[in-house]
Amino acid sequence: MAFVMIREAKEGDCGNILRLIRELAEYEKLSDQVKISEEALRADGFGETPFYHCLVAEILSAPGEPQGQGIGSKIIKKVAEVALDKGCSQLRLAVLDWNKRAMDLYKALGAQDLTEAEGWHCFRFEGEAMRELAGK
Repeated sequence: MAFVMIREAKEGDCGNILRLIRELAEYEKLSDQVKISEEALRADGFGETPFYHCLVAEILSAPGEPQGQGIGSKIIKKVAEVALDKGCSQLRLAVLDWNKRAMDLYKALGAQDLTEAEGWHCFRFEGEAMRELAGK
């Protein structure tokens, strides 16, 4: 069984965080959308006024160890704990429509699917559309 330790990210973790972002984007077939650099991660996460709060899960498992050991649940529970400690009232997760395994996990943990329950859709402005919107 894998051992999981979840801790606050340190500035020195930025290289590995970026690697994980890229691996996730590749898994989600969205590699072309990764635009952030290691320097931007440092500035946004560890500057004077951090834009985000990052946790790192260190997972020690044997190579080829099977999934389904509760690691995802442990990570989400820790995120909820930190969010409540920071005064947050919600935890929102985004998942692609083909990732049934993730959706099933979130529902099993008590999350409400807002697409089903309330009809919410997510929108994003980026690049030229964002510059145009801002008049720049």
